[in-house]
Formats: sequence, C-alpha cells, structure tokens
Amino acid sequence: MNPLPTVPPVVSLREVRADDLPALFEHQCDPEGVRMAAFPSRDREAFMAHWGKIMANPGCAIRAILCDGRIAGHIAAWSDGADRYLGYWIGREFWGRGVASAGLAQFLHYETTRPLMAHVVKHNGASIRVLQKNGFILADTSPVDPPEGAGEELTFKLLA
Repeated sequence: MNPLPTVPPVVSLREVRADDLPALFEHQCDPEGVRMAAFPSRDREAFMAHWGKIMANPGCAIRAILCDGRIAGHIAAWSDGADRYLGYWIGREFWGRGVASAGLAQFLHYETTRPLMAHVVKHNGASIRVLQKNGFILADTSPVDPPEGAGEELTFKLLA
C-alpha cells in the first residue's frame, strides 16, 4: 500500500497584530527554541514592552509567518548602524515543515536591502540550512557565550 503524499503547508506573511503577541510570546518561552536560538526568553512584561517598541519603529520590517492560517512565528529586518539584519523565530510545532524557508523566501521579496546579515549559532543546523536555501553565504564566525555555554556564532550575508 502506498502512503498518502504529504501536502506542503500553505505559508504566508502579513503584518504583525497585537493579537498575535500571545502566540509569539509562547514561542519564545519554549526551552528548546531558546537553546537553538541561543537567545534568552523574556518575561511577559519585557516581551510586550520590546514588541511595543519594534512595532512602533518604522525602520523595522516585521511580518507574522502563517502556516495554514495559524501563527507559526515571525520574521523581521532592522538596521544597526550601517548594517541591516534579519531574524526570525518559528514555533516548535512548525519545525521541519519548510515553514521558515518559505517565510524567508517571501520576506526577501518585501525586504530588498542588500547586503542583509543574519546571525545563527553553529549548533542550529536547521536555521543554517534555511539561510543557505535562500542564498545567504557564510561571512564570519566568532565565539559566543549562549545561555547553555560557550559556542560559535556564524554570520551569514545575502549579497544580491
């Protein structure tokens, strides 16, 4: 008997809304997500204050990533000095389904600034693959002290 073919998820982007924040808060509280991102979670008050600032910043491009109509995560680009950076966070229940890759591919049509930089810790192979699938190349490495101990941070760059 042949197994049924898997249907890829429908991934789309839209503006982040205030009613998305509870789901995004829960995503960043996941201990495995924190470990993979090597970025500490915020408590609810700090999270809401941070999101209030970034949602009000016209220089920050932020989109909710939807998977089959559900909030799967977010993606953003912001400037830090002369450099433009990219970051994203996907809820664990959406990992391994191509959601991050598809979301990033769509976001790159909206965010056209180049070069575009992204940081990822070396142990986050899935995120490295997402960046590489979307044309980012390794530009630099540096030591980092993530929450669980010393590691290496990789800087990827999208040139065109």
